[in-house]
Amino acid sequence: MIRSILVPLDGSTFGEHALPMAMAMAKHMEASLNLIHVHSLLDATYAELQVFDNTLDQELRKKERDYLHEVQKKVQDRLSVPVTIRNVDGDIATVIAEQADSLRVSWVVMTTHARGPMGRFWLGSVTDELIRTLPVPVVAVHPSERAPDLANDRPVKHILVPLDGTPLAAHILEHAIPFGKAMKADYTLLRVVTAVYPSTVPAEPVTFGAIATDMMDRIDKMHAELKKEAMDYLEGVADRLRKEGLKVQTRVAIETQPGVAILENAKPPIDMIAIETHGRSGLTRLLLGSVADKVIRGSTLPVLVAKPKA
Repeated sequence: MIRSILVPLDGSTFGEHALPMAMAMAKHMEASLNLIHVHSLLDATYAELQVFDNTLDQELRKKERDYLHEVQKKVQDRLSVPVTIRNVDGDIATVIAEQADSLRVSWVVMTTHARGPMGRFWLGSVTDELIRTLPVPVVAVHPSERAPDLANDRPVKHILVPLDGTPLAAHILEHAIPFGKAMKADYTLLRVVTAVYPSTVPAEPVTFGAIATDMMDRIDKMHAELKKEAMDYLEGVADRLRKEGLKVQTRVAIETQPGVAILENAKPPIDMIAIETHGRSGLTRLLLGSVADKVIRGSTLPVLVAKPKA
């Protein structure tokens, strides 16, 4: 299958921080690269301003086309795969979704936000909508204040995959595994166990110290049982992946806030997080949308996000 990557750009260096990751993916996956800018039409408030607005709109279109051609050249000079550009009118999120569908892209790579006179559309609400609704996986890249270095080949070498023990959450592996194979990356599977506490205290009269000791012992026992259950699950998943020749580690964390635990475990050598956008009942609180959102916004690492199958 010919792979294709879509990179929405907004004319700012913030938006261009998606390019090094997209270029590395295109190189290692032998995928074509499609750069898109969405042109927002100027609305005339008064009829007498129509001519002025049309002139300004044409000037803006030319500026956008020149920008796309400039970026295309810089990217194409460093890649052997095709690099195409498009400047399309319409609603930002709608156009990007339509282009992803019509181009049959395998991945969308974009920054989590950007700035600039041509980049106002990269506000969180649009990014959030695309992550929630696109049927293809999204790689969200956190921009920095410095201009992106297109000469820096940025292959991913170690992926952190949070799982919660459900098939819904494990769906992310369908995307993380081929991504990691192309990049020759290793994996760490993480399961976050929510801290628990006894709901009762000893019935017989005892000292406060004895109660505290009893509770600590019971907490330690419950946590040990939960950690064993979680590790058994992770090792079962890891063994299946190891049979495919992949290098996989497993890790269990106890934390009341899953998003915090994920971010704390996303340390070197890990250089990407792969997570589902949400989970469902029971122990799947780990992957609720609010947690995935916290990870995307809180991590300085690229985050591979996928919407679960219906």
